[in-house]
Amino acid sequence: DAAREFTELRLLQRELKMTLHGTDKSGVCLVGTVHHPRGNIASEILKNGLGRISDWTIRMMSPGDVPPLRIAENSAKRANLGVFESYKPPTLTGASEFLGTVIEVISGDTLTVLPNGETFDDDSKLKKVSLASIRAPRAGNERTGKPNEPYAMECKERLRVLTVGKSVKVNIHYEKEIPMGPNNTEKRQFGTISVGKRADVGEVLITEGLANTQRHRDDDEKSIRYDDLLAAESISKAAGKGIHSDKEYKTKTINDLSDPKKAKTYAGSLQRAGQTKAIVDYVFNGSRFKLFVPSENCFVMFALSNVRCPQPSPNAGAISRGQARPAEPFGDASKRHSRLNILQRQVEIECTGVTQGGVMTGDLYVGQGGQRRNYCVELVASGLVTVDQRKIDYGEAPKVLVDSQTAAQNNKLGIWSVQKVVKDVPKSTSFAKADEQLLDIQMSEIRSGNHFFFRSVGDESAKVIDDGMKIFTETNGTDGAPCEIKAGKLLAALFNDGTSKSWYRAKVIEKLEKGKVKVLFVDHGNVAAVSLATHLRPLDATLGTDQIPAVAKEAVLALTKVRPLEEDDGIDAARMFQSISWGKDLKARVHGETEGQVVVTLYDSDVDSPSINEKLTSEGLARIATSKESYAARDRMGNSDSLAKLKKDLKAAQDKARSSRKGMWIYGEIPEEDEE
Repeated sequence: DAAREFTELRLLQRELKMTLHGTDKSGVCLVGTVHHPRGNIASEILKNGLGRISDWTIRMMSPGDVPPLRIAENSAKRANLGVFESYKPPTLTGASEFLGTVIEVISGDTLTVLPNGETFDDDSKLKKVSLASIRAPRAGNERTGKPNEPYAMECKERLRVLTVGKSVKVNIHYEKEIPMGPNNTEKRQFGTISVGKRADVGEVLITEGLANTQRHRDDDEKSIRYDDLLAAESISKAAGKGIHSDKEYKTKTINDLSDPKKAKTYAGSLQRAGQTKAIVDYVFNGSRFKLFVPSENCFVMFALSNVRCPQPSPNAGAISRGQARPAEPFGDASKRHSRLNILQRQVEIECTGVTQGGVMTGDLYVGQGGQRRNYCVELVASGLVTVDQRKIDYGEAPKVLVDSQTAAQNNKLGIWSVQKVVKDVPKSTSFAKADEQLLDIQMSEIRSGNHFFFRSVGDESAKVIDDGMKIFTETNGTDGAPCEIKAGKLLAALFNDGTSKSWYRAKVIEKLEKGKVKVLFVDHGNVAAVSLATHLRPLDATLGTDQIPAVAKEAVLALTKVRPLEEDDGIDAARMFQSISWGKDLKARVHGETEGQVVVTLYDSDVDSPSINEKLTSEGLARIATSKESYAARDRMGNSDSLAKLKKDLKAAQDKARSSRKGMWIYGEIPEEDEE
């Protein structure tokens, strides 16, 4: 009502001049400017906060007539007049202005910037910025079959040429919540990006007909250069450039050589071409990339030859599909280094071969003139990749790479700064047939009255792996990490021994429900159900059982059988076994190995005293193996005198327990099915 009264008072029944600009979509309502003797009435309405600038009508006006209206509206906003009574300037979560370097162009109007003074040691250091009031053509989606909008790739490429790797000035104007999927949003910053003598790269895109100005609602925040962008768009439309052209857009087809068959077919021509210019389209890890080769109009998968790069952390898609490969030390650092230095930059490649998977291999060069350098040498010298040991052994590795790696090792750079476990450890003890041994052991886990795990006293492997896992815990902390879960795989599992949490080697037994995994701690013998998300992480290759054998050995008492733990006699046998063996130095006569289990006779003092096998049997908590089982054991382990003596001693102990009605003999003879 106030706006209507203001206008009637100044215009009603007066003869005034008007300038018509156009009509609305229906063609019924005229759009124009009313000229009052004291000026444009629209400016006065805006100055008093009685209206807002309408975006669709402002586009019809001459660009030179817009600034006074914008100034009037901004004056009312600052004074909180009329419709702007509750107006507040947009609040920003960070600095409104900063300098930085563009790392990656994500789309035709969005890019990531590393602010000056920040070290790129984590992706969170990058700021994702979209060009304010700019709408670039949208890229398609191969998975859903959605094609690119016309000029989407040209717009992204032009923005790449203008900004990637260059120092820019960023002015943030507003922020918005952008939908990123079901129940997920991202707070995005929108601003103006200046590079070199170009005050606004968004205006360049609009001038060249590669993007449009964003059509805002009347109350939306806009770029402070919105009117300049509209003026540039009107010029581009008049010239019929790019997206404003009447000509039919022809989609450019690029050969994708990621298919192994296609890659092998084209490999010869790329090798014959020698040094070829390419653009790094994507970085998989520090030494493997997806490249676009303009001269061949194709995408290729490319890997640096002669080196091995540590595995970076898996992306969200790999984790959701259960295809996550464990991250290795400095894998993420190596990938970040490549993203910082060569992503979306022009490089030169020299292809020397192709793998069975269709990946081109060779050398890659970055920089120009005196700054041109072999990128592979740079990575090796920084300790972010290692030279393939097989190439070194066969004398095929270039001397410059070997020398660079030696220097990185001496200076303990990157990968070489990680303390590694010494590999020169004793090999796994072998218990061959008829090769009896006498060992000093200690119990590490008791499973039943005749089934247990033990550690050999003085085993050097135990100290090596204990020290190695201590270093592993200090290096990685106690947080879990994504890893592949399958039966038999060796991982690091978190366990609290009562004093603190530490990582131990564990073998996956099976995956349980509710995010749990059943594992066997191979150096101790105990089994536990641990959380997949918080209690597991990949194990360093240097700590595998192929490098350091499992310290805990699984064993059974020779020729001795007990009841299962589900029965009272089985529980009593396990308790007695624990009481006479746990925490003591024992002697074990090893008869051999069967089905991965060491077969032993145990003694709690000297070998001339009654064995633990015999003691359990004499109390009626164990019994001698059947004749069939005894003969089978003697066939597998040899017809030794010690086994013959043990069988005789166990027979005497069993007869004594039977006559005394002890343990399982309380009711006389045991059932026949128990003998089977």
